[in-house]
Amino acid sequence: MSAPAPLPSLPVTFRPARTRAVLYTVGIAQLAALTAIALALPKLTGGERSSFVGTGLLILAVLLLLARPKVVARQEGITVVNLTTKRELAWAQVLRVNLRQGDPWVHLDLADGTSLPAMGIQPGIARDQAIRDARALRDLAENHGTGEHTAG
Repeated sequence: MSAPAPLPSLPVTFRPARTRAVLYTVGIAQLAALTAIALALPKLTGGERSSFVGTGLLILAVLLLLARPKVVARQEGITVVNLTTKRELAWAQVLRVNLRQGDPWVHLDLADGTSLPAMGIQPGIARDQAIRDARALRDLAENHGTGEHTAG
């Protein structure tokens, strides 16, 4: 058996780096393509050109929103940033860190009986990294919190 991985030093941020890179690249490429089309088509009016660019900006904004999730572990607790929400948790509030086979992202079981998705750790296109991150977060929660913890 291998020795357990050392705890990451705090603060540490977990985010799906490959997914973010893909979203940023696709967003910028589609904005560039729509802008080029708007400028290249000679019969478009100013409003039509603006519509092309505006649509590209709107798509870019949605892709940047999808790239927003992260989990930040600090000495005081955890900050979970999902698509449109941000939640601060004390370590004692986190009873369990879960990443089961087929889960799209980590779920945190909380002391109030609810479960909070933590979209900043997602196996999508980087499964091994997500498992390492989930284990690191679990280990941090075990070290700083009071609950029972399981991960991947």
